[in-house]
Amino acid sequence: MRVVSILLISLIGFFSCTTSEKTRVENLPSATGKPGDMIIIMDSIQWKGELGNQLRKIFKPEVPGLPRDEPLFDVIYVYPRKGYTLLTQIRNLVFVFTLDQNTAGSKIMKETFTEETLQKIKNDTSFFLVTRKDEYSRGQEVMYLFGDTQENLIRHLEKNSRQIQDYFNSVEKRRLLNSLNRTASTKAVTEFLRKENDIELRVPFGFKLADKQNDFVWLRQMDARVDKNVFISWRPYESEYQLLPDSIVYWRDEITRKYLFEDPENPESYLVTELQVPFKPLKASQVNFNKRFAMELRGLWKTNTQTMGGPFISYTFVDQKKQMLYYIEGFCFSPGQDQRETIRELEAILWTFKSADDLTPASKESK
Repeated sequence: MRVVSILLISLIGFFSCTTSEKTRVENLPSATGKPGDMIIIMDSIQWKGELGNQLRKIFKPEVPGLPRDEPLFDVIYVYPRKGYTLLTQIRNLVFVFTLDQNTAGSKIMKETFTEETLQKIKNDTSFFLVTRKDEYSRGQEVMYLFGDTQENLIRHLEKNSRQIQDYFNSVEKRRLLNSLNRTASTKAVTEFLRKENDIELRVPFGFKLADKQNDFVWLRQMDARVDKNVFISWRPYESEYQLLPDSIVYWRDEITRKYLFEDPENPESYLVTELQVPFKPLKASQVNFNKRFAMELRGLWKTNTQTMGGPFISYTFVDQKKQMLYYIEGFCFSPGQDQRETIRELEAILWTFKSADDLTPASKESK
């Protein structure tokens, strides 16, 4: 394990990589593991105690909007050992220690930090977190969590749990977006959206245009394991009340009843928003969606015949240039399968959406 100077790490974001740093990263192996994998390295006594419980609250809460319980991350605990291990190549790593512990595992953790860094942790009780990219492998994100005492670190974790979750959620979304940018979109779909509707969306190869109407576009990718869907709908923007969750749900059900059916031959078998499961409530959040205010919904859908269902995620926002209200959604059907990463993938696709506000004439001509 590399000896870490957190003082240096905390400044690295302010400077471009040196030639030697670039060379170091290029020579590293690629990060391994599945999306959502998380390795936590810390002393076993602390992992089993109050500090470990707080970390589990941060990294293993139930993901909202899924039909069955799935944790935010697949956490694997690792006892600290000297030397390099293959486990340190996992895409997400978290190192945790406090100075008031003198167990064997804590001593190993402290040996990986410089004396200067340990003194800063001891003297500055507000200093508890540092992140680093490409530490042991390319494409890896590493977070260091530390404190002068376990009590102080737990207090920081309680106060900043959402920010820590958001950090790794953003990391996973960025990886998916980078993958989308490297993968050729379905060209015909992309050109149709841009020319006919003045919007843009990057979709992986395999998504096909399932339906298009004057106010609606449906993209779909089906295989033996999962049915992935993205749809976009729009209407004139009239009032801020259109962005309230109840108004959005009402509009969503109008869209799905009109255009999305369990069986296209039977228009009476349409999709609706599931609002009757008390322990799986619809979650609405105000978010900054590509620099504009949006309402995010996470919840469940079902057919009105009660024969199908699954999770969805959506964003509703206004294109000020066109004074148009947009609703974009990703939903899936994959009974018996884990669906956390499918929804995460659909979320990344939705975040590539661009409307007239985003597409300048020059950018349209160059596409």
